[in-house]
Amino acid sequence: MTGTDCDNRQNKTDIKSLDFIELQEYVLKMGQKSFRAKQLYQWMHQQLVTSFDEMTNLSKAFRGQLEERCLLNGACVTERQISKDGTNKFLMELADGNLVESVWMQYKHGNSVCISTQVGCRMGCRFCASTEGGLIRSLRPSEMLDQVYEIQRVTGERVSNIILMGIGEPLDNYENVVKFIRMVSEEHGLHISQRNITLSTCGLAEQIKRLAEEALTITLAISLHAPDDALRREMMPVAYRYSIAELIDACRYYIQKTNRRITFEYSMVEGKNDSVLEAEALSKLLKGLNCHVNLIPLNPVKGRMGQRSLQSKIEDFKFTLEKNHTNVTIRREMGRDIDAACGQLRNKNKGGKLHESICKD
Repeated sequence: MTGTDCDNRQNKTDIKSLDFIELQEYVLKMGQKSFRAKQLYQWMHQQLVTSFDEMTNLSKAFRGQLEERCLLNGACVTERQISKDGTNKFLMELADGNLVESVWMQYKHGNSVCISTQVGCRMGCRFCASTEGGLIRSLRPSEMLDQVYEIQRVTGERVSNIILMGIGEPLDNYENVVKFIRMVSEEHGLHISQRNITLSTCGLAEQIKRLAEEALTITLAISLHAPDDALRREMMPVAYRYSIAELIDACRYYIQKTNRRITFEYSMVEGKNDSVLEAEALSKLLKGLNCHVNLIPLNPVKGRMGQRSLQSKIEDFKFTLEKNHTNVTIRREMGRDIDAACGQLRNKNKGGKLHESICKD
């Protein structure tokens, strides 16, 4: 992309990041009737077109105005890996050349998509590939939406569940993430139920309390990974900023305000956090909370912390939690034969030549 191209893009409106009310106001300022906003919004967020020329019920003159003033596409598939179990991992290129990852998974209850919310991450979790290289920038709503839209276009399948658990910390990109959730769930767009949207955070306590005030009905997942501060600080630098006591206090507030159950994610790392004693401590920590624990067999990342726990230790950990009346499941593993861990595929492609794009022309 030349310097002139960059300047032109920066001067254009990211029209797919405008919500329905904002789009109505924008269309009126362009001298169009307000009903044109509904047509335009449906083309972008229901028909999932990739060019203004495809919007055939808009006049040629209006389409020309949109082409001149607006950006339409936020992300484009450049590589696709397909696992033996049917899981698809996608590398997405953004308009500025940065890369993010998305994953498509098939379940009996519907198709789920896990998307990224940032390019890179500054949280620094020791076992995660996403944090290598730090944070480059946060994604706009359009770039999150297009991860979902591109996967629907490529697979030909309807997405029914969305998980904000890819590259990045969603609550570190708070405004854009909340706007994305509202846009992807509202009636003029894909209208995916908020109850089918999960947001995973490493535990930004202040933002969790803020999220509780948004009147959303999403599922909140907390990456906990340890039952005490000392161990959690070894694994997750964010624990130096927020103690477990502060995090649990924020979770209690969230549950009280939303009446929604919280999920606690717990990655099982061999010899680090997987003993029966830690399971006992975890049960004690979560006692009385409306919550569920999701045990995650670690997907090891070269150069990062740890190996996955033995299956027998995971089962013992689960049994201990159940014995102490803590709701728990072991996450079903998917995509182990591809670059499944968050950030692995992106890191492999950084600085290298991208595969041929499979975006719709």
